[in-house]
Amino acid sequence: MTTTNSTRAWGRRYVTATTLLVGLGMATAGLWSLLAPRSFAEAVQFPYHEHFLHDLGAFQLGIGAALLLALLWSDAPATALAGFLVANSIHAVNHVRDLQLGGNVGQAWAIAAASLVAGMALGLRLRQLGFVVGRVAEASTPALAPFVRQKTILLTTYRRDGSPGHTPVSIAVDGDRAYVRSFEKAAKTRRLRRNPAVEVAPSTTLGRATGPGVPGRMRRLDGDQARHAARLLASKHPILHGVLVPLAHRALRRTKTGRTVHFEFMPLRPATATPEG
Repeated sequence: MTTTNSTRAWGRRYVTATTLLVGLGMATAGLWSLLAPRSFAEAVQFPYHEHFLHDLGAFQLGIGAALLLALLWSDAPATALAGFLVANSIHAVNHVRDLQLGGNVGQAWAIAAASLVAGMALGLRLRQLGFVVGRVAEASTPALAPFVRQKTILLTTYRRDGSPGHTPVSIAVDGDRAYVRSFEKAAKTRRLRRNPAVEVAPSTTLGRATGPGVPGRMRRLDGDQARHAARLLASKHPILHGVLVPLAHRALRRTKTGRTVHFEFMPLRPATATPEG
């Protein structure tokens, strides 16, 4: 079992490293061909044709973008549409700036129209995904099912006097548990230290509730459990929680936020009716 797990881990690392290196290589070659076509043609020893080299750069950048996004996005249609949108939009620009070399305005408009259609499709696909492009786990309890693809929740914690405090936060679900991130000096962290009772509800990014709340309790995590929560959040929100939030917490840690902390949310089980008699 240990050997099998080790082999699988090696395989995952190999696939990730290869995808990253190939994606960066394609993007670099694309930029080179797009920005310095004569230099690129001399390096690869092919006949120089400025417009075709510009288009070669566009398509290489599109392939590179798709490969790099595949490391972050879990949805194949969204990844493919994004890669096409990058390549085809640059292609349209090329046809406009290279009009003196050939082609016509109608071709540029047709290519731009394809980008517009693809952009609309990408926007619709992202909306279908709840704008959650990362990987998500399944919920094993109905109470957490609405939060699997929910981008933001409204977390309600309670002050000393019992009055509620509301904060929009990200959430990641895994089975019968869900996880959120905070920082040591946050008001909600202090409130949770005194009272672990909470309510979570789906919300907009700015914290306007869009659905019913689910009562439950929070438990602060540490060690491997905290690292597991961090990985789930980063997997679901690769840019926000994989890069931006950790960088912000690290930058402000000493003066404003304190260290990053993670909590496990456990929904309260509904009371079961006692049979009469």
